[in-house]
Amino acid sequence: MAELMQSVRRISGDKIADIDLINREATYLAINALIEAARAGEAGRGFAVVAKQVKDVSGRISALTGELGKELAAISQRMVTEFERQRGQRLADLALNMIDVIDRNLYERSCDVRWWATDAAVVDCAATPSAESAGYAAQRLAVILASYTVYLDIWVLDTAGNILANGRSGTYQVAGSSDAANAGWFRAAMATRSGEEYVTADVAVSGQLAGAEVATYATAIREAGRSDGRVVGVLAVFFDWARQAGTVVRNVRLTDDERSRTRCMIVDANGRVLADSSGDSRKDGHFALPQDRHATGTFKSTGGALVGYALTPGYESYEGMGWYGVIEQQAVAGHDR
Repeated sequence: MAELMQSVRRISGDKIADIDLINREATYLAINALIEAARAGEAGRGFAVVAKQVKDVSGRISALTGELGKELAAISQRMVTEFERQRGQRLADLALNMIDVIDRNLYERSCDVRWWATDAAVVDCAATPSAESAGYAAQRLAVILASYTVYLDIWVLDTAGNILANGRSGTYQVAGSSDAANAGWFRAAMATRSGEEYVTADVAVSGQLAGAEVATYATAIREAGRSDGRVVGVLAVFFDWARQAGTVVRNVRLTDDERSRTRCMIVDANGRVLADSSGDSRKDGHFALPQDRHATGTFKSTGGALVGYALTPGYESYEGMGWYGVIEQQAVAGHDR
């Protein structure tokens, strides 16, 4: 479509210019004929009438080509504007689909953490800490991690923030040697009012998990696994953000032609880039969205790229983190207006 629109603009412009050039030559000839007719006096009077008519016709042709050029330019501009609107809408739709995939994925994490917090091995480990209960809980968590490869690790903590057991003790030696008492997600999990509640933390680098980027989900472990039971500890799951989110942003449905000039991102409400298909760290890992942005929309970046974005709509009981799906696409070389 872009190529056809450019061709229409080029061909119509060239042909109108050719007609205008020929018409100017005809006008000059008519003017010269009028001059010669005037010199010929009475003998040239009849020829002067014809020359004047030719000059008048040339003037009408000139006016028509001018009008035609303006109309074609206006139609062409409307075509370009409509094409860009549709292209922008497609990018916004793709951005919405991208953030929806993230939301659905993270919704499942919110279900996982609440469900696993009721597992008897987890509850026993937090309620009656011992080497035996911690070992059994670690075994159970290892079984979970073997099936749920989206996680880096799962921790059981007591009410003081001490890590009692984790599922990948061979990789992350945190049990008994690290604590999370000052972590915001731990304090928030301890403050949950029932087993139906959970807390999330922004994507961050975890020093305790070998510097990996993680999205943390946590909830209180309650006595006997009851939703209204006394809090006996905290269960925390660490979503492997870099790998999972990277897969989502790199697998947006783009054509081969688009992929090389398109950047797909997950961006938080402050513009921090959380995932980037290009691996680009421009602007210190930030991407500027419009201050007056809506839930979904398009705009032109300062570099002239077309950008489509969409705010997380949430999924089921998961309200989302206020993140945006953002797709930035450079124009095809040679098709800029």
